[in-house]
Amino acid sequence: MLQPKRQKFRKQFRGSWKTIAIKGGTIVFGHYGVKTMEPGWITDRQIEACRVVMARATRKAGKFWIRIFPDKPFSKKPPEVTMGGGKGDISHFVAVVSPGRVLFEYEIPDHLEAKHVHKVLSSKLGLNTKLVEKRS
Repeated sequence: MLQPKRQKFRKQFRGSWKTIAIKGGTIVFGHYGVKTMEPGWITDRQIEACRVVMARATRKAGKFWIRIFPDKPFSKKPPEVTMGGGKGDISHFVAVVSPGRVLFEYEIPDHLEAKHVHKVLSSKLGLNTKLVEKRS
């Protein structure tokens, strides 16, 4: 799974989701993009599942780009452990996304296929997303 090579601090606070996306809201590389409509965390497993879907869709002709990276550690205590004893161990990493952030971009010749890929990607994520096209 995706995770950072190095970190300055091992564990982080949860943070807050009060803003809309300031950067990363436009399509730069491909023709189609998946833009999130609500704030949330996307886990490294969800990103990997989306990568597999896009790799299968663009195998014949096309490219894809992943515009987010899971760099926030998510800690979790083991089951049936009493309160106290400090913060739990890191279980996985998440990417923090704000509304308006482009998560993935891809380039597929067929418009109907692009819509189908977006439908499958949105089912893997668990956040409300929309398909955006590059203005030409």
